[in-house]
Amino acid sequence: MLEAYLSLKPEFEIVAMDSDDCHGVAVLHGERFARPWGDGEFHSLLSQDNVFGFVARQTNAFLKKPLPGFVLARQVAGEAEILTVAVQTKAARSGLGWRLMQAAMREAHARGGESLFLEVDAGNVPALGLYRKLGFEQVGERRGYYKDDKGAVSTALVMKRVLR
Repeated sequence: MLEAYLSLKPEFEIVAMDSDDCHGVAVLHGERFARPWGDGEFHSLLSQDNVFGFVARQTNAFLKKPLPGFVLARQVAGEAEILTVAVQTKAARSGLGWRLMQAAMREAHARGGESLFLEVDAGNVPALGLYRKLGFEQVGERRGYYKDDKGAVSTALVMKRVLR
């Protein structure tokens, strides 16, 4: 019985982010980005009417686990943007990023968004693959935009997807 439990494939639900999620989101953001955002930054953003987000929760875990993923977005005047998105390293390539992005795209469209923008590090091959599969196309770039914890700079690609 214990062996069966230990070999369970994680199952996730995608739910609307609320202020109680800000600490867990900040922790995950800190694990995935060189310049992490704190709880206060997430809380401040989420308190704005035009900002929305989603978190993934593991539904078949015996113990409470850290958030495996989240997405935060903003919609204004027909345009939406992904502010940040992250998935735990161990949950990568599980379809979780796809599900989080789908939730954000649906919500942006429901709020009147006609297009969705995001920025991604040009060297982030897995993310670029996901965004291209979701229908995003490169519409611009910002050279020297990102700086990692060792001081290296990289280009941000600006991507857009029409929401229909």
